Amino acid sequence: MRSAGVPGLCRAPLTTTEPMLRSLSQLFRSPAPAAHAPRVPEDQRWYVIGDIHGRCDLFEALAAAIDADDLSAGQADTTVVLLGDLIDRGPDSAGAIAFARGWQRRRAVRVLAGNHEEMFLESFEDTEMLRHFLRHGGRETVLSYGIDRTRYNALSLEELQAEMARIVPAGDRDFLAAGEEWIEAGDYLLVHAGVNPLLPLGEQQRSDLLWIRNRFLDHPDAFSHVVVHGHTIFDAVEDAGTRIGIDTGAYRSGRLTALVLEGSARRIIQAVEREGAIAIEHSGV
Repeated sequence: MRSAGVPGLCRAPLTTTEPMLRSLSQLFRSPAPAAHAPRVPEDQRWYVIGDIHGRCDLFEALAAAIDADDLSAGQADTTVVLLGDLIDRGPDSAGAIAFARGWQRRRAVRVLAGNHEEMFLESFEDTEMLRHFLRHGGRETVLSYGIDRTRYNALSLEELQAEMARIVPAGDRDFLAAGEEWIEAGDYLLVHAGVNPLLPLGEQQRSDLLWIRNRFLDHPDAFSHVVVHGHTIFDAVEDAGTRIGIDTGAYRSGRLTALVLEGSARRIIQAVEREGAIAIEHSGV
């Protein structure tokens, strides 16, 4: 159903309501009849993590589970991909960014740009975007950087913008600004929101890759790749054949998902909060 490291960085959760050598255009060539199940290249293992949305506690637990899984699964060229929307809505966006930066120093972690990162970054220069950002979970992100709630409530937009420039480390902003728009992994395309099904990838607008929803989700035909995406919340991982949606609404459901791709196999690792404790669950897709 749709709806729209460094250990110890995360605070306790709060209750919330809510070689790129080929031509880009070749990636969306007309698909040939499938000769085999979708797969990633031999000797590669990919861990693809859905939208974190400030749930640093779930992120830290899932990262530890991924590190343990990778160690036990045998030798491979392993890459972790964060599908974007690390921030907003959940209680500890600052911690999620800090943990991602620390984890990236220890292993291969690639980060995709999400629409919430785009809003956040534009908010430093555009007060109207800041207003929009705050209405869509940005308030929680700003508070996660340690600003006092009373002071936050007293500031005008212009004053808050200046305060954000002071309290958000430049390194965090640079880390988010470096987010990639898409990643190819064998027969899979990893992207935050999806793609415009009528255009080759080389002609995609950034707004499609970060914001698209129904035109992509409802497209009945196959793409040249199986598209792995976040952005749209599902109650459980949605494998639609042509695409796999792995945003399980961590900030409100307490369930953060990683899709593991190796050869033609797919499996799931999830960090799940129940009654204040976080458990790790493993399953197939």
